[in-house]
Amino acid sequence: MLKIEHLEKNYDNFSLDCSLEIMQGCITGLIGQNGAGKSTTFKAILGLISIDAGSITVLGKDIKKFTTKDREELGVVLSDSGFSGYLRIKDIIPILQNMYEKFDKSFFLEQIQRFQLPLDKKLKDFSTGMKAKLKVLVAISHNAKLLILDEPTAGLDVIARDELLEMLREFMERDEKRSILISSHISSDLETLCDDLYMIHEGKIILHEDTDVLLSDYALLKVDTKQYEELDKQFILRFKKESYGYSCLTNQKQYYMENYPKIAIEKGTIDEVITMMIRGNE
Repeated sequence: MLKIEHLEKNYDNFSLDCSLEIMQGCITGLIGQNGAGKSTTFKAILGLISIDAGSITVLGKDIKKFTTKDREELGVVLSDSGFSGYLRIKDIIPILQNMYEKFDKSFFLEQIQRFQLPLDKKLKDFSTGMKAKLKVLVAISHNAKLLILDEPTAGLDVIARDELLEMLREFMERDEKRSILISSHISSDLETLCDDLYMIHEGKIILHEDTDVLLSDYALLKVDTKQYEELDKQFILRFKKESYGYSCLTNQKQYYMENYPKIAIEKGTIDEVITMMIRGNE
């Protein structure tokens, strides 16, 4: 569905060098701190910025050869884009009908009603949650094959986030050939939604793993100095000096449970894995 190979983009104070692949029928998450390169990657995928090197293939076609017709197959949410705040939803509908041949007006209106979004209110008077829901509704209402969503849940409360994530799950259930690439710095969103995760830091992918594997096989070993010295470190990805000794990140939890029954082993959350991958020592 989407393949990026050694995408490079250089700015004065930032360089991106990224490779990733989104498989058909999968929801893939891109996680990282603000400024890590998520938005730059998304803009490159959409051809909104020029790239210095590498290749981007979307739906089997080089992005440089993408036509207006091809772009109808994509549903996009960017954090810094949207319709004019002086438009109302009823003004947007004819625009969408002209933009997208497969725009499903009845589905769109049904979802607008479901989420209680007002047809006659100007968008500038919408709450953050209402604006976010509308952006996603626009992206999923024209039968897109691939959704590209940059921080769609940013600034939302828990209930609004849940509703938005439910929309995305339903989008995937309606057609198993669809795919989603979603970025977020809220790891709990991605834990429950994504099939696999890429972690980006300072413009580089530092980890790619299936979400199930990350949640089941990754762990933090909490050891004192003596235990650390005696530890088999072949499966230690990162370690960090702590007041009590060391915290160690592993992707082979079972190995250490079987061979070191006396050490403290904690299941690693995505947040903890991110922190260790960024701040820990190799």
